[in-house]
Amino acid sequence: MLFDTHVHLNADQFEEDLEETIERAREAGVHYMTVVGFDRKTIPKAMELAERYEHIYAAVGWHPVDAIDMTEEDLQWIEELSAHPKVVAIGEMGLDYHWDKSPKEVQKEVFRKQIRLAKKVNMPIIIHNREATEDIVDILKEENAAEVGGIMHCYSGPVETAHECIHMNFMISLGGPVTFKNAKLPKEVAKSVELKHLLVETDCPFLAPHPNRGKRNEPAYVKLVAEQIAELKEVSYEEVSRVTTSNALEFFGIQS
Repeated sequence: MLFDTHVHLNADQFEEDLEETIERAREAGVHYMTVVGFDRKTIPKAMELAERYEHIYAAVGWHPVDAIDMTEEDLQWIEELSAHPKVVAIGEMGLDYHWDKSPKEVQKEVFRKQIRLAKKVNMPIIIHNREATEDIVDILKEENAAEVGGIMHCYSGPVETAHECIHMNFMISLGGPVTFKNAKLPKEVAKSVELKHLLVETDCPFLAPHPNRGKRNEPAYVKLVAEQIAELKEVSYEEVSRVTTSNALEFFGIQS
């Protein structure tokens, strides 16, 4: 039994074969998923999927790349949606210094607003981090994000920072990159972080794990992530599956 904690089944890439994709995930042992909505287009689709499928949940937030587009009305909308019984987290939010659509200061302000919102509605947060680790950790500390905790989504930073985040009440979520042969840091994190602090995800349709690297990712492939973690930690796949699923259910407050 697996919980893919971060999927984008609301992406255009799944329009043609959504039902088949969900069925393949079931066959692979994926019993739960969280679909993440992060802008005006993807949030309604995430909500629709969560309402349609019993085993699918939603997270709603605003992506840092599009921070410049977020209005106060959007923030209010996210707050209203947070009351929905199938919404389990606020996000993804954070900082992305790879793309330059939204200025860094705008990203930081939108990030802070969403952390404050999550604290107001008492919900955990999902963090997107690209080339911005130091600033993200600083903001999480300054905003006392430990009060609600969260997930370091598709974590790719150093081991030391992973442990720093764990001390702030954050889970470390690993995705496809942990299976890449040249991905040294995620493998070190998988070995170093106790299983009780780990989650698994695909971030589909992005970052497909080996041997599907470069292809469209999908929730069924989260099994490859769990298998790689089991190998790195020298424990059984069943143990990784059981503990990471239990971690996710507890983290999201879902009654199994």
